[in-house]
Amino acid sequence: MNRGLPCLLSAMLVLVACQREKRDTRPQSALGSGDQPAAVTALEPGGQRPAASDDKAGVFEANAFHLSEGKRLFNWFNCSGCHANGGGGMGPALMDQKWLYGSSIESIHATIRDGRPNGMPSFRNKIPDDQIWELAAFVRALSGNAPKSAAPGRDDDMMPHPSENRLPHAATLGKSP
Repeated sequence: MNRGLPCLLSAMLVLVACQREKRDTRPQSALGSGDQPAAVTALEPGGQRPAASDDKAGVFEANAFHLSEGKRLFNWFNCSGCHANGGGGMGPALMDQKWLYGSSIESIHATIRDGRPNGMPSFRNKIPDDQIWELAAFVRALSGNAPKSAAPGRDDDMMPHPSENRLPHAATLGKSP
């Protein structure tokens, strides 16, 4: 009996010490939250960064589940048809640090939702708002702008660069060692 008590206490301590991210898989219905949409940038390159209208950016940006859902949706909605798995094709590359309309998750959300001149269609009322946030979070992760703990891995068959969770953080790019 004396041997079992320390093992039981150790197991309870390990379980209590483990912290997991909260997985709110669908904050509201699949049709979106119904709240006011995020602020929109001006439709010209270098437009001002939209102000965060709610805390959705933080909810989706650092959550592994939402990033992996964004990766799934990126494939399901055939975003690769224009963006060639993030490397650029008919649409701009998403894996570099060159962002015409801003690299913030709010700017990417606004681009997907409202479209942009010269090719990016608007997906407003075609994709639920929560799925647009998931797509925006994944697109941001493609360029290394996601926490390594949350960034999804890359499929083995697509290896133009390291997986999203192995990319150097965007803040460290361009700095000499």
